[in-house]
Amino acid sequence: MSTIIDTFIAPPCREEIVVLYQDAHLVLINKPAGLLSLSGKNPQNRDSVHHRLLAIFPGCTLVHRLDFGTSGLMLVARNKAINVALCQQFSQRTVSKVYSALLCGHLADDDGVIDAAIAKDPALFPRMSLCAINGKPARSRYRVVERVYRKQEDGTLLPVTRVQLTPETGRTHQLRIHCQHLGHPILGCDLYGGLLPPGTGQTPRLMLHASELRFVHPVSGAPVHICSRSPF
Repeated sequence: MSTIIDTFIAPPCREEIVVLYQDAHLVLINKPAGLLSLSGKNPQNRDSVHHRLLAIFPGCTLVHRLDFGTSGLMLVARNKAINVALCQQFSQRTVSKVYSALLCGHLADDDGVIDAAIAKDPALFPRMSLCAINGKPARSRYRVVERVYRKQEDGTLLPVTRVQLTPETGRTHQLRIHCQHLGHPILGCDLYGGLLPPGTGQTPRLMLHASELRFVHPVSGAPVHICSRSPF
């Protein structure tokens, strides 16, 4: 059995977390790209969303996570009971999440579904793999917003497609590996081909942003719908 060794050291993140909403039970934030959701075992990876928020909201816990390079909406519980209630909504798939992304190249279809099982493979860490035999079911929907040419630092024009991505399951790296499977990796994705097409090498970040979140408030029972504008 392979042993997973994580050698990643996160560079300093100078951007601040923006609190979009808070009450006695939960907090909704906008996470900057380049910030870990949880602190790592390595003391050099202490800075994280959770570490920063504990100083403001003692006892808070993360309900879900975003990848290091992904920006956008995150839901934080202020106590264990609220965490349990919100995690139950996630596990029952009653929470709706929408992401904005820039994909390499121009997609042929205006919308579609990606249905491809995802598996862990210690030999590939930190990457995931597609595996119909050992993988867990994973399904994502995409809708094209626009097809444009993005001007790069060297002046070249890079064809990209702005899409809205809706994951129906919540596997690790799901949107990133599904877009690669589609043949159009997310621009700036270092793990799944988003820095390989000509002209993409200097992309400053992963072009993936958690832009919408819908859930039911665990205490009031009121539906909550919050949006965050994409920074790219």
